[in-house]
Amino acid sequence: MLPTFVRSTPDGTETGDFLALDLGGTNFRVLLVRVSGNGKQKVEMENQIYAIPENIMRGSGTELFDHIAECLANFLEKLGIKDKKLPLGFTFSFPCLQTKLDESFLVSWTKGFKASGVEGRDVVGLLRKAIKKRGDFDIDIVAVINDTVGTMMTCGYDDHHCEIGLIVGTGTNACYMEEMRHLELVDGDEGRMCVNMEWGAFGDDGSLDDIRTEFDREIDAGSLNPGKQLFEKMISGMYIGELVRLILVKMAKDGLLFQGHTTPDLLTTGHFQTSFTEHICGLASAEQVLRELGLDPSPEDCVATQRVCQIVSTRAAHLCAATLAAVLRQIRDNKATERLFARRLNKMVRLLVPDCDVRFLRSEDGSGKGAAMVTAVAYRLAKQHAERQRILNTLRLNRDQLLEVKKRMEEEMNRGLAKKTHATATVKMLPTFVRSTPDGTERGDFLALDLGGTNFRVLLVRVRSGKRRSVEMHNKIYTIPQDITQGTGEELFDHIVHCIADFVEYMGMKGASLPLGFTFSFPCHQTQLDQGILIKWTKGFKASGCEGEDVATLLKDAIHRSEDFDLDVVAVVNDTVGTMMTCGYEDPQCEVGLIVGTGTNACYMEEMSNVELVDGDEGRMCVNMEWGAFGDRGELDDLCTEFDRAVDDQSTYPGKQRYEKMISGMYLGEIVRNVLLDFTAKGLLFRGKLSERLKTRGIFETKFLSQIESDRLALRQVRSILQHLGLTSSTCDDSILVKEVCSVVSKRAAQLCGAGLSAVVDKIRLNRGLEKLSITVGVDGTLYKLHPHFATIMRETLKDLAPNCEVTLVQSEDGSGKGAALITAVACRLRDAGK
Repeated sequence: MLPTFVRSTPDGTETGDFLALDLGGTNFRVLLVRVSGNGKQKVEMENQIYAIPENIMRGSGTELFDHIAECLANFLEKLGIKDKKLPLGFTFSFPCLQTKLDESFLVSWTKGFKASGVEGRDVVGLLRKAIKKRGDFDIDIVAVINDTVGTMMTCGYDDHHCEIGLIVGTGTNACYMEEMRHLELVDGDEGRMCVNMEWGAFGDDGSLDDIRTEFDREIDAGSLNPGKQLFEKMISGMYIGELVRLILVKMAKDGLLFQGHTTPDLLTTGHFQTSFTEHICGLASAEQVLRELGLDPSPEDCVATQRVCQIVSTRAAHLCAATLAAVLRQIRDNKATERLFARRLNKMVRLLVPDCDVRFLRSEDGSGKGAAMVTAVAYRLAKQHAERQRILNTLRLNRDQLLEVKKRMEEEMNRGLAKKTHATATVKMLPTFVRSTPDGTERGDFLALDLGGTNFRVLLVRVRSGKRRSVEMHNKIYTIPQDITQGTGEELFDHIVHCIADFVEYMGMKGASLPLGFTFSFPCHQTQLDQGILIKWTKGFKASGCEGEDVATLLKDAIHRSEDFDLDVVAVVNDTVGTMMTCGYEDPQCEVGLIVGTGTNACYMEEMSNVELVDGDEGRMCVNMEWGAFGDRGELDDLCTEFDRAVDDQSTYPGKQRYEKMISGMYLGEIVRNVLLDFTAKGLLFRGKLSERLKTRGIFETKFLSQIESDRLALRQVRSILQHLGLTSSTCDDSILVKEVCSVVSKRAAQLCGAGLSAVVDKIRLNRGLEKLSITVGVDGTLYKLHPHFATIMRETLKDLAPNCEVTLVQSEDGSGKGAALITAVACRLRDAGK
């Protein structure tokens, strides 16, 4: 089971001129293969057969490869292409250990070869050395393969389902596409690789001893390699004729044939050729073959000889079928070689593996064409890989770029805090009027409303103080239909109030007037804790009549219209502030809140002396950064790719929330979709075939990134996701590439988020004049929670860009709604204390 480093079969887009050298016996071929594409697959070949004299086969390796180089030079000269440096694929049909596609070490000679100084050495290196020694031509040896691999690739050019190669000739072997995760000899577990089985050696460990006959043992004893290639000696063309001869001699000596007579030809090894077993189909042909051996057969002798040939070839076909069935069981999908032998092989395979739909496709052009196709595929893959990496590199960020993002974020934060530049700043740094975190004395029942997307929550939060300090929560999730998010503000807030009324009744508290904290996760300007003026909608909301209005008043007006209940709206907070307060209840060091979900935002405790929009210099106030708009003045233009621009152009608010569109869950799937569309249009993915579903905006959900990048998800499950997207013919290689695109896009998002957060924690450290800062960040959001690598990459980036800050990231388990209730509880405590 030797790795071949062949990872892909032809896809029909390969073009160019390629040389092939096919060495697997006493004759070898040199080929020029011209491959043309342009939508029509076409392969033209010119070839020349050269002989290898027996003295060279059994001489030195230097003589052998010098002879091959001389024949190659002769071929190039005949075609007038000796001055061109063409790529060459080398079919070398002997057991080899490959370490690279163009490096292969001969394990042992077979098929009568005995050239010295070759076993254990790289045959590509030996050929290169022979060519260099001549100095009259040069070629680029791209790939070395086995004849079975060449056969699979030859047939694979015409049939993309061909995943097995089978040789049954002078020798026998098979190869097939194996899952990388099963190949422990090669690093990596994604995708597939063609495995050269070298199955001719099956049985060398004694596993076939119980079915080997005295004739098999006699053939083995008289061979050049006793005890080796035992399976091959039972089924291949080099030995089947000899098996028949030995049986006929035995039967003749026992008086069962030819009236006990033998002839010198019958007694001579090799005189009963394997081809005779195919020719002896009728009594007349059997008689002709036997007379050529000097025998005078009776009709009964002809029948018996015919029967011996049939039994020997049937056994060979059945043995071949049984081992092929084992391969089919392993991969369950395949194709790969005629006449009587082929029919017996086919029949037995279908009998042994009835659940596999097998079609045998005969290779008409031999393994030489396959070597050229491997070379053509290697060239195509290298070119495509380079183009894909060029595109993906636009989405990869280096450390200098991330430090620049940090620096620009710091500058925008300062602009947002200053009165003079606040109006033009993209990071608005909005005061929240939250000045205190819980101190443990808060108590009572509080309602919370958590609105930040198409789903929102209504909560009842019971806060207990003292020794049994605790927070008990009850909540219910409601949806907001799209027509309401795009309708009027009155319809939106009437729907919200209807849901609150349902929840209050559900909790059996109808008629109670409770204080309410309103988590409203959209950009707001606040002048006091219980007021929030909506600056602009984000996250796809477009309800009219809300922008520029106080959302607390809009909520109160809707409550009055309903006349079902009354509520005391005590606080309007952002979800980031709510997250910070939720985590701050458990960890007093939590002074930063971060959301990475449908959207993204951050807040932190800023020194009042820096918050120029609010009077007073004493103490601190939580600032809602609204950092999603970072980049709206062009600060990120040098990092934005064509895919970011496409997502922005198709969004509800083009030119707005640029940072958020590079990070958050609402947009990452769209970025990936646009990359996949570009790859496919350029023929770099899905064989250049687009599905209509993939053209649909929003069809590639961000949750797919989390699923695809999961370390536990096998590639077949990635393919099922792609099939859901209408990509039913996607390959294993396609799955690997899609996974890479997802990884690059999500890594950039996590790094950008980490760069922004590093600016925040470093500012807090500098505000306080500290050499080192120890601080906790409360984090919420589905992207952060569900993506398998986002949190790790963000943490690593943060540590790298803010080395003087020891940051603990705490995941908010209870959401920002609990935080709104805690802010309300703190506000009520402070209000009661004031009274």
